[in-house]
Amino acid sequence: MHGAGSLPPVRQPSAIDVIAEDHVRLFAVLRPTWATSLGIPGHDDRMGDLSPAGHEEYAELVRTTLQLLDSAEREVAGTDAAQRDAVTLAALRDRLGLELESYEAGEYRAAVNNIESPVQGLRDVFDLMPSETAADWEMIGARLADLPQAIEGYISCLREGLAGPGPRPTRRQAEQGLADAVLLADPAHSWFVTFVAGARPDGQAPGAPQGLGVAPGLGDALAARLHRSARSAAEAYDHLARVLRDEVLPGAPEADAVGRERYARFSREYIGAAVDLDETYEWGLDNLRAIAAEQRRLAARIAGPGASVADAVAVLDADPSRRVHGTAALQQWMTQVTEEAITALDGTHFDISGELRRLECRIAPTTTGGIYYTGPSDDWSRPGRMWWSVPPGVEEFSTWRERTTVYHEGVPGHHLQIGRAVVNKDELNIWRRLVCWTSGHGEGWALYAERLMAELGFLDDPGDRFGMLDAQMLRAARVVFDIGVHLGKPAPAEFGGGTWDAAKGWTFLREHVASDEATLRFEWNRYLTWPGQAPSYMVGQRIWQDLRREAAASAEARGEVFSLRDFHARALALGSLPLQVLRTALSGGSGGPSGPGAPGGSGSGRAGVHHG
Repeated sequence: MHGAGSLPPVRQPSAIDVIAEDHVRLFAVLRPTWATSLGIPGHDDRMGDLSPAGHEEYAELVRTTLQLLDSAEREVAGTDAAQRDAVTLAALRDRLGLELESYEAGEYRAAVNNIESPVQGLRDVFDLMPSETAADWEMIGARLADLPQAIEGYISCLREGLAGPGPRPTRRQAEQGLADAVLLADPAHSWFVTFVAGARPDGQAPGAPQGLGVAPGLGDALAARLHRSARSAAEAYDHLARVLRDEVLPGAPEADAVGRERYARFSREYIGAAVDLDETYEWGLDNLRAIAAEQRRLAARIAGPGASVADAVAVLDADPSRRVHGTAALQQWMTQVTEEAITALDGTHFDISGELRRLECRIAPTTTGGIYYTGPSDDWSRPGRMWWSVPPGVEEFSTWRERTTVYHEGVPGHHLQIGRAVVNKDELNIWRRLVCWTSGHGEGWALYAERLMAELGFLDDPGDRFGMLDAQMLRAARVVFDIGVHLGKPAPAEFGGGTWDAAKGWTFLREHVASDEATLRFEWNRYLTWPGQAPSYMVGQRIWQDLRREAAASAEARGEVFSLRDFHARALALGSLPLQVLRTALSGGSGGPSGPGAPGGSGSGRAGVHHG
């Protein structure tokens, strides 16, 4: 393995680096599931304390780290590492400051949505755990045995929210959490029971989750413990389902909108900068119209003059050359597209060497229909992986829709972005490499990567370009609907006028996005139950494109030729940053905490799963 061996020797850490690394070490103890997602070893046997006391313990760690940073800032001033430390300081203050702000607002008492809340996270972490040896399954069994107490802690937070004046889950959030919990609670079909059923000495059981190794020779005792722990996990989810149904739902607010104050905090959390939400909403509408116009022009090329978007979709879906059959063929296609991208981009617009060339494409053990990326561990013993979650019974896959998604999740998207930070041990401390994550930066980069591939000619095929536009249409629609509904803005007249609400949002999405109803319903619920996150993708893309234009203009002003390859290398070497901090760092500033994006930041860690 290449690891970081091709890089210069690891530098001597500064006082700021030491504080950041200590924070990560203690963070991993308090949040072991996050440690697993980040590839930090030694914590895979526990779930962590999700009770109010556990949240307070973590908040105290954040307070202590911020105090230590204030003291150390004077110590590093004027040193050789001052510029690098200034960026770390700004990013830490931004992220940890917003974490504390979110905690003090009581947001942990209302943490329910349909994609990334404890309801899903306590199951999803098992996808990232190795399962090839008896020792692996011992670790899995220990974590399964710890899951009920984590569920109880989470329930305590929900009950605390019901008793206080702070935020609580809305009715839609509670209903979504209930639906997901019920699926995991079914003692006969719970994912946990199915999962451990594959851990047999004679190999993988028929129907066991794909992509998960099964160890021989586990022994009857371990198999029995796994079975008991799996049933206990299902029973814990049954308890959670009953609490959501009988306690949370009766008092849940009917309104989906969270209001301007909470939404502004969520937006700063996910973008890493404060943006004018009203201007962003209007920009979203303009962007939506521009993409729709490009779609209509391309539809005429695909399906003939006067053809509609639906006509073009029908033509593309009927083309057998744009389909693959079966998950094995799908996995092979993902791998082929990825390898072709790496070969073409390396040495031209990016530097892709060593472990960065290694990306595993897998069929996910879940069946939700999503496509996502999980990052490598710090030592690359677990590589970066692109996962495709295939719904039951689905055997046909349209490549015209998904080529752009492979670029988004893989290269030059998430894999190149995250992997470049992980290998940069000489410049970045472990917090910068693994933990700091801002959705606007990461997902904005992935959308920038899609448009870049179109710009470079990789999506010149009309069907592939149409697929990219369809994906961009979804991301643009998110900006309008998400901001519109949660800020209670006026809806366009063609969608009923008045104030945005869920029903108008559904009509709006059906009109603008060419996805099947199940996928679109999932997205609709996502925006209603996870405010502020989805718009960060296209807003982040907008900022990335602005940064590139600014860099090109600066080079021209200096009389230099702008190098896209150098811009990418410099930006990605900084790791994931709040976008306001990235802008300052790329412009040669200190990245200090003043400005639109500060204080802020509540991204507690590089997300283990990156959704499109």
